[in-house]
Amino acid sequence: MNLFEVYKLWDIEPVRGLDTKLWDKDGAEYTDLYGGHAVISVGHCHPHYVKMISEQLGKLGFYSNAVQNSLQRDLAQRLGRICGYDDYSLFLCNSGAEANENALKVASFHTGKARVLAFRKAFHGRTSGAVAATDNPKIQAPFNATDNIVFAPLNDLEAVDNELSRGGFAAVIIEGIQGVAGIYEPTEEFINGLRLLCDKYGCLLILDEIQSGYGRTGKFFAHQHYGVRADIITMAKGMGNGFPIGGILISPAIKASYGMLGTTFGGNHLACTAALAVLDIIDNEHLVENAAKIGEYFTMAFCDDKALKEYRGKGLMIGLELRDEYVGLRDRLLFEKHFFTGAAGAQVIRLLPSLTVSQETAESFVNAWKELTL
Repeated sequence: MNLFEVYKLWDIEPVRGLDTKLWDKDGAEYTDLYGGHAVISVGHCHPHYVKMISEQLGKLGFYSNAVQNSLQRDLAQRLGRICGYDDYSLFLCNSGAEANENALKVASFHTGKARVLAFRKAFHGRTSGAVAATDNPKIQAPFNATDNIVFAPLNDLEAVDNELSRGGFAAVIIEGIQGVAGIYEPTEEFINGLRLLCDKYGCLLILDEIQSGYGRTGKFFAHQHYGVRADIITMAKGMGNGFPIGGILISPAIKASYGMLGTTFGGNHLACTAALAVLDIIDNEHLVENAAKIGEYFTMAFCDDKALKEYRGKGLMIGLELRDEYVGLRDRLLFEKHFFTGAAGAQVIRLLPSLTVSQETAESFVNAWKELTL
């Protein structure tokens, strides 16, 4: 049997990792500044993470959500304290797409409305509702077509107001920072204006923090840079440091009912243990602060860089838009300098390293970049 080939793969197979380092099957060493799509939040094979999961696996790996699971309650309490939403409720699932799918469903249940406003260049996932709210027809099958999703330009409050005034909207969904699009931020004026418009028209504000959350931008959630509070927040990626887990934080104004949501694997014992280990490490090692510090270094290091059209992002969620003559630099960084990075098309290199990334590692990347762009 062959794999269903939907990915274009580099001829590299990592087999071992430690913090921001990876080694392939031939023993070659790489530096990981992408974290597998922003998933590796506390480094590869952190000893505390490995220890906690190993110990839990020796006790109980899984049982269903038909019984009590104190790990879920521990996670909800710890997460609430650390992120500043301790009065919200937590629903656990398995991925970012599933988190967004459930967030949209909750908003529709709560408001009794069907329509959703999303934004141009948005990416919210590949499941049916999430992909319908994603502005990319190439990944939408005919099955995903719906009249319930409308798109507005990012940072255009007048366009949002015009759409919401038509009525019938359950929610507005927006990424804390657009990641897949190439690292585009909502302005402070725009995100606060969205909050006011949602209140005006009786719809919920959903913040998709799947890529931009969990300390990546120097705040626990990216929208916290602007002082706004969302009705629903979606999370995944860095939440489990590679173990599949997602979640949604839900305002106390939204009431649950039995059967409203459900999941088989969501919030299982291993997933919750992974998420608790991540919170331990983020808290104990002051990783949100480190993300802000290293992000400031990168901002200064790339100021007026001749290879760049634009530097975008906050903390360790960075988009480096290349000038035309430097397209292809990402491959050179990988194969000549052994740095893993991400991309948004051919023009934008994305940096999404572990929050544990050191000043020394950041400097080594900048030096490698300069050597290739001289």
